[in-house]
Amino acid sequence: MEVRTERMIAYCITGILFVLGVICYTALAKMAPEEPIRIFFTSIGGSVLFDHKGHASDSGYAIACAECHHELEEEKGKPSACGECHQKDDAQDAPKKADALHKLCKGCHEEGGQGPVNCKSCHML
Repeated sequence: MEVRTERMIAYCITGILFVLGVICYTALAKMAPEEPIRIFFTSIGGSVLFDHKGHASDSGYAIACAECHHELEEEKGKPSACGECHQKDDAQDAPKKADALHKLCKGCHEEGGQGPVNCKSCHML
């Protein structure tokens, strides 16, 4: 065979394998879990990586959803993100997001006598 023909066959096989790989990757990709595994909160004091699965699962702390997502007590359904009600400014009746999270998270850790309660334990630079 000619070099040009061999090269064309190699390019075609490479193209076919590439397309096949993309199709298989998208067809067999894992679905996102219904509940998040970890949540990343960004802030000017250093971002916080929250282990949602460890707090919510039965094998972890088994904290009920309504303990943190207080709007679930009033209505059924999927919990909303903290930032939907707790804004960065005091425009609404709800406290600021940072104040609400500090009160909820730090308060729970202090009440339970375990877990981080100082800034460096949660906030990463």
